[in-house]
Amino acid sequence: MPEAYELSPEEQRWCARLRTLAAERLRPLAAAGAAGEVNRPLVAELGRLGLLERVFPLDGPPVRALDLCLLRESLARECTGAETALALQGLGAGPIALDGTQEQRARWLPEVRAGRAVAAFALSEPDAGSDAAALALRADPDGAGGWRLTGEKTWISNAPAADLSTVFARTTPGAGSRSVTAFLVPADRPGLSGEPLRMLSPHPIGTLRFDGVPVGPGDVLGEADHGFAVAMRTLTLFRPSVGAFAVGMAQAALDASLAWADEREAFGARLRDLQSVAHRLAEMATRVEAARLLVYAAACAYDKTAPDLVKRAAMAKLLATETAQWVVDAAVQLHGARALQQGHLLEHLYREVRAPRIYEGATEIQYEIIARELYR
Repeated sequence: MPEAYELSPEEQRWCARLRTLAAERLRPLAAAGAAGEVNRPLVAELGRLGLLERVFPLDGPPVRALDLCLLRESLARECTGAETALALQGLGAGPIALDGTQEQRARWLPEVRAGRAVAAFALSEPDAGSDAAALALRADPDGAGGWRLTGEKTWISNAPAADLSTVFARTTPGAGSRSVTAFLVPADRPGLSGEPLRMLSPHPIGTLRFDGVPVGPGDVLGEADHGFAVAMRTLTLFRPSVGAFAVGMAQAALDASLAWADEREAFGARLRDLQSVAHRLAEMATRVEAARLLVYAAACAYDKTAPDLVKRAAMAKLLATETAQWVVDAAVQLHGARALQQGHLLEHLYREVRAPRIYEGATEIQYEIIARELYR
């Protein structure tokens, strides 16, 4: 990659192509879907366009972190619904790609890659959100070499409609993160149920309930009692790309603000000619570019297996999501009351931009990670 994280001409062309696909092919499907529900036609189109294959290549390791960031940023700039569908699919099946057996990968990744199977990442619980090591979903031995899952998961992507879920359960009580096992649980297992949740952002989020759901050794992802490491490997890969999602939304808000300030007249001049507006636009652009560069740097650190990649990923997620919230809010202020109307781009972004500051590690958790890594 060129110095100073400048994208190559090929990468720039790819991003432009992604934005075109998002605007022309994916945005109509996203608009036709029901808010808060899995949009299967949209997921299938992501498969047909080969975008899910970029996340889960046919052969070899999963996607480069930088490619994932460019993919999410480009989609988010034109269609947040498409970005979210791709991201949730990637997060749900990421543990299979990173830690699955050959049999698990062969069974599920082609279906996920084609958009025929929808995946979920089931880590959070009612009393174990930011403190993921405190999860209480029990995996009780069944006496025949397997386990029975009992408990509840909540705020789960694509639940309860997902075809398969990566589920993290406690195999030994009271042992913190040292006794968590990751299981691959198909939706047709007896005792598995759930319901959707209506959230601020129109994403498919819900609960999963486990009433003695059977799982066996063939369902274990990675090693038994080492599931927390499976979760962290997946989150470390995806954390910079959450920042990329935020950067894409911030750039969309900035683009809209630049166009509006150029055409709107007030007090006898265009908004762009008013110093207060011009300076605000300059600050918005500077913050977006700073966040973008930090995201790219974190992605490159992951791809190079840099020793400080955990710290960089946390910094990127922290700065980018907080920046996006500020930029979208500033864009709403520049547009005035029209930006508050339902259906306006900024009204949509204002609802979308809040969630990334919480999921996959809230801002406060990123501060904790960064502080810990500074002394490592």
